[in-house]
Amino acid sequence: MTSAVHPRADHDQTALGMILRRAAMLGALQAAVVLLFSVASRFLDGAPEQIVRSVLVLAGVTATTLLPGLWTRARTIEGIAGAAGIGLAATAVFLVIDVAALQPLGTYTNRWLEIGGGSNWWYHPVWWMVGTFLAWMGAFAMARQTVRRGEPAPVTVMVLGVGLAVVLGVVATLAGFPGAALALPTFAVAYLPALALTVLLAGRGAPAR
Repeated sequence: MTSAVHPRADHDQTALGMILRRAAMLGALQAAVVLLFSVASRFLDGAPEQIVRSVLVLAGVTATTLLPGLWTRARTIEGIAGAAGIGLAATAVFLVIDVAALQPLGTYTNRWLEIGGGSNWWYHPVWWMVGTFLAWMGAFAMARQTVRRGEPAPVTVMVLGVGLAVVLGVVATLAGFPGAALALPTFAVAYLPALALTVLLAGRGAPAR
């Protein structure tokens, strides 16, 4: 049985070896970001903590959103699916690093444990879903840009995604949405629907000739 969409040399790169290598790279990067985030949570307070954690979250979501689609050169469903595969496999790599190294090192503070009811395992299923979703939507948005404009515009994807996340976070807070506040967790959650909206907007413009 063969794929209905055949990858080409200039786009939709989905060879299994490449997918696994890139997933390992992304998973290791995610683990490094989580480690730095947990260190900042433990040793910093106040404004410095918020600034460092915000930068780290932005770096993590940017890498997870953009890198898989750029690596596969997503243009059709083949490249988009390959990017989602990188996102999913990267979360598995992170899980191994987390269980083998991060948790034994005791990097997580009590605040992290309290969120999960005293368990470090609560966030792994969430991590699988979010990691796959970000890679999938990011590749989808850049594929639409490539089809319409001839090339992806990753900066545009992130500007749209982050900007819409800020708008959604503010609206949710002002509307009294349960748990919403003008804080990093709200904007991080708002980035998920914002990225889906970005897919609708990213490909707008004149079609490629």
